[in-house]
Amino acid sequence: MTALLREVIGDVLRHARTEQGRTLREVSDDARVSLGYLSEVERGRKEASSELLSAICGALEVPLSRVLSEAGEELARHEPVPAKPGAAGTANIDVATKVVIPQVVTMAVA
Repeated sequence: MTALLREVIGDVLRHARTEQGRTLREVSDDARVSLGYLSEVERGRKEASSELLSAICGALEVPLSRVLSEAGEELARHEPVPAKPGAAGTANIDVATKVVIPQVVTMAVA
């Protein structure tokens, strides 16, 4: 299963905080973010806005670019390797998936 971006960013933020030996309360106070919301972000339950991420990164004294780079690297580790163009199943669509295309109905206008 593919990891969600919010989950990976949360892991990166939590790792940065715990490496510094800081508590959720300390970081939430410095970032001016509620403790509960910061906890939800770290657990990947809430999608943080760019402003919120910037505030958290500022409180952690970690560049936002580093958090995003680390998250991108982690996502890349979990992504499936795409098939070669033109190969069967390149869209990663389950073969059992059916698409129904309705008939076009034309109506005469009098």
